Amino acid sequence: MPLLKAGDAAPDFTAETDSGETVRLAGLRGKQVVLYFYPRDNTPGCTAQACAFRDSYAAIEAKDAVVIGVSTDTARSHQKFREKYSLPFPLLLDREHELAEAYGVWGERSFMGRKYMGIQRSHFVIGADGKLLDVQYGVKPNESAPKALTALA
Repeated sequence: MPLLKAGDAAPDFTAETDSGETVRLAGLRGKQVVLYFYPRDNTPGCTAQACAFRDSYAAIEAKDAVVIGVSTDTARSHQKFREKYSLPFPLLLDREHELAEAYGVWGERSFMGRKYMGIQRSHFVIGADGKLLDVQYGVKPNESAPKALTALA
């Protein structure tokens, strides 16, 4: 599957949050959405990325946008992560990595010589019309939030 690019329609999805609510991208039309993917709760890079979005949250909201994080962790793991770092946005459950696959962020990863399947850290800024404004595959944890904020209209 070719990678997504700015101008493409964002793949629609329906997913459950860590609090049990259902989020559907189509239900967020009219708002901008920052959808970010991260490998694991409570790891250094993922914590840095999440906290950067937390710290930028007021500025993102001021641009009539919402933030949604996604990983393959469990609801309980997401809940603990959100509580520990006071994250003001939902974390979606993607246990079967369907959402990650739809956005092209699921694939072979490597860590210390070990290969495994997982999420590539990325973010997608989705316009109020459902089109992608910004696509960042393999973004650095400390660059994700500032780049997403800059891309918001």
